[in-house]
Amino acid sequence: MITVLRLDHRLGRDTRITTHVCLTARAFGADKVILSGEHDKHIIESVEKVVENWGGDFQVEYHKAFMPVIKQHLKDGYEVIHLTMYGKHVEDVVPTIRDDGRDKLIIVGGSRVPTEVYEAADWNLSVTNQPHSEVAALAICLHYLMNGEELKTTYDDGKMQIVPNNDHKEVIKKE
Repeated sequence: MITVLRLDHRLGRDTRITTHVCLTARAFGADKVILSGEHDKHIIESVEKVVENWGGDFQVEYHKAFMPVIKQHLKDGYEVIHLTMYGKHVEDVVPTIRDDGRDKLIIVGGSRVPTEVYEAADWNLSVTNQPHSEVAALAICLHYLMNGEELKTTYDDGKMQIVPNNDHKEVIKKE
């Protein structure tokens, strides 16, 4: 089980990036996203619509405060991975993380991540030590965790499915 926790969503300001965190989490193999910060019903409905149309059993939840979510996941035995440009390089530690068999909580930052998140995490993990997007960090981290297998994922229960094609867009619509 891989859950992604998006810290401190802000209405109006973070809508696009938080939506992209959710879509990337789903596409790259996570099972669930938990949004914290300001409640945004529109994002939750949008992601649920993607799951309805494209398939899978991906979930999205909202919890106002993120620290209780982190503490509960630690209590439940999850390995907590905080994505930050200040952490250990993903390629150096992901084999250890992947092979330990525990469920994962991957924390994706918001405007400013408090020290208590760094301290609570089992791993502070970077994909690069340069400024970058939390969406890119999430995609790369999940790609390493999934050993590249997520790129082959398809869902039979979706209403729509893309047929890879070099010449034009091709979508199968199922009823």
